[in-house]
Amino acid sequence: MISISMFKKYIQKKLEKYVQQYFLKHPEVKLVVVAGSVGKTSAKTAIATVLAGRYRVRLHEGNHNTGVSAPLAILGIDYPGNIKSIGAWLSVFRAAKKRINDPADVDVIVQELGIDRVGDMALFGAYLRPDIAVVTAVTPEHMEFFSNIETVAREELSVANFSKLAVINRDDIEGRFADFLTNPAIDTYGTTAAAEYRFEIQEFTLAGGYVGSLFAPEFQTPVPATIHLAGEHSLRPAMAAATVAIKLGMLPADVATGLGNVRAVPGRMSILRGTNDSTIIDDSYNSSPAAAHAAFQTLYGIEAPQRIAILGSMNELGATSADEHAKLGALCDPNLLSWVITIGEEAEKHLAPAARARGCQVKSFRSALEAGGFAHSVLEEKAIVLVKGSQGGIYAEEAIKVILHETHEDHQLVRQSPEWLETKRAYFTQLSEAS
Repeated sequence: MISISMFKKYIQKKLEKYVQQYFLKHPEVKLVVVAGSVGKTSAKTAIATVLAGRYRVRLHEGNHNTGVSAPLAILGIDYPGNIKSIGAWLSVFRAAKKRINDPADVDVIVQELGIDRVGDMALFGAYLRPDIAVVTAVTPEHMEFFSNIETVAREELSVANFSKLAVINRDDIEGRFADFLTNPAIDTYGTTAAAEYRFEIQEFTLAGGYVGSLFAPEFQTPVPATIHLAGEHSLRPAMAAATVAIKLGMLPADVATGLGNVRAVPGRMSILRGTNDSTIIDDSYNSSPAAAHAAFQTLYGIEAPQRIAILGSMNELGATSADEHAKLGALCDPNLLSWVITIGEEAEKHLAPAARARGCQVKSFRSALEAGGFAHSVLEEKAIVLVKGSQGGIYAEEAIKVILHETHEDHQLVRQSPEWLETKRAYFTQLSEAS
């Protein structure tokens, strides 16, 4: 009898072969892959948005970035509803063969690559030869499986070594990790002078975003551009998009227009209207030390009569969890925050005490629903609220629902599909029954 693992391996190898056949049959189609510890979804979405001004682009909006799902996303084939059905997979195989034999329906494919363990990136390199690889960041991730940050860097940056060209975030990847690169075809992007492709800020408003200039070696003069995002770290995915667009031959004016079309992905530094004329910075999709630190910088830089931080536990930090949560708590400034509201056990155990030690008012909750209720009770007029959280067991987006200006605007939040809503309903019910 064939085991489930053997069946999955067979499916994966079959799909990988179809991807190879597709690019052999359609060498005119460019493949852009996006890797990195954080910011992959924002980067791939920004890249697709800018490229769409000139090219036909294939982008899977979900997180189909694993061994089996990535080939399907590249080919533009839906993941089967019943993954144990041989008939369903035979239908997938037929669709893949048709995709290979039909004329190309896209010019560029933008694909995210996700890793959990050492060796995962090499599995992608066994069958992919990307035209451009984007590496967004090297920060602590899945630390229960990676022993140290150097191991993370080696794994994430290895995508550059099997790609024709790599563009790397100069701001969020330490220079010392360049030792892990063997591909000489490397360019850098960012918001600092160290990057070859960069955006220099002239002014910022919460309503209008960033006004500034785009610099690139290919441009004789800087190109004016406006990017409608919040948070300087949010500019880096936009600059990844600009760099890829320039490398694929887009003209300066078209790149600037494309940057003007980029918007925040739900749950990633998205600006929402809250009750009592408040403003919500929705960064609830996921949380990591680097992303949380960047979100704080944005919050502190905006003038408001009241600032509130709703902070969920950061998942998947392994042995570093206590220390990283305490560091985040130490960033909580009582002179700049009226309240620190935490969600989850790790945040309550480690982040909350560090914030209190700094003199902050802190309230901790197990449930995002309770956290949102408390935030609603202390919310003052024209306040600004940062909401930062992880996925499993946190679901900070549900706290946002309690303080949204209009309940019908919850479609702007992450994880609102019927399947996700049922998962969260069951989770919150279990929490309530256990208390």
